[in-house]
Amino acid sequence: MTGAKTAVEWLASVAPDPEACRWEWERNPLGVALLPAGSAWDVLILPGELGYRTLDVLTRVLDRPGPVLVDFGDARMGFFVPPGTAARWLGTGIRTAGAGTWIVVPYPGRSSPGGVRWLVAPDGSGMLTDPALLELAMHEAAARLATEHDD
Repeated sequence: MTGAKTAVEWLASVAPDPEACRWEWERNPLGVALLPAGSAWDVLILPGELGYRTLDVLTRVLDRPGPVLVDFGDARMGFFVPPGTAARWLGTGIRTAGAGTWIVVPYPGRSSPGGVRWLVAPDGSGMLTDPALLELAMHEAAARLATEHDD
């Protein structure tokens, strides 16, 4: 099974009907599916500028962070974190997607021009970003942004 296929299986496993989800997803010209958060993962959604800086910090301390999405226009970035994180997260300007919410997810390995895309695609292993490490990376990124904006 290829990495993209494994990632598809992992992502689709949260859908109410995984087989129907995979079938539709693979045939949808936009290459996206609406999937529920909260069972296999939650998503922390950061403003784009902070998100890119945070991802930069994470990739300096980790071989590979968990999956990361970016929306069209790079306005927002979503970091996949363990389920339950969204319910406990407090942070100004940070949105969360957890139990009871749905997110648009692109098909792994396929680019969707002008739409939501993977910056770090899932590999199917279920690896997620540790929320404590993500928070530390966000603090470092925010401090760097504040310094740059003061100059």
